[in-house]
Amino acid sequence: MSELLLRTVYALVIVGACIAAYFGVRAFVLWRARGQAGSLLQFIRGIPGVVLFTTPECVTCKVIQRPALAELKSRLANRVQIIEIDAAERPDLARTWSVLSVPTTFVLNAEGRPVHVNHGVASTRKLMDQLSLRD
Repeated sequence: MSELLLRTVYALVIVGACIAAYFGVRAFVLWRARGQAGSLLQFIRGIPGVVLFTTPECVTCKVIQRPALAELKSRLANRVQIIEIDAAERPDLARTWSVLSVPTTFVLNAEGRPVHVNHGVASTRKLMDQLSLRD
């Protein structure tokens, strides 16, 4: 019985370490991106935004993420800006923003400061919640 308890404790420690690592990496990516927000020349201060890193080959981006962003834009109109960056065409930006996979979205506040990062698909509802805006 004590071996089962010991294995359970090890498993919980490993799960806890993985969760801590996930949140630590996420915080690091946001911290690093905050220094790069000025690299988005098309960002308009005063309007929150979503930055989508994608590639032409990204099927998930085409089928799920872009429609979610189009719905977000149709609901919020001029209260949000969507900036799409081709990570294959701009690997320098992808690297400085710590983008390792696509789709990756960053939610920027009205000052252009990244406040959320989503690795993988982010739904319209999730992005609206992260933007703290309602339709």
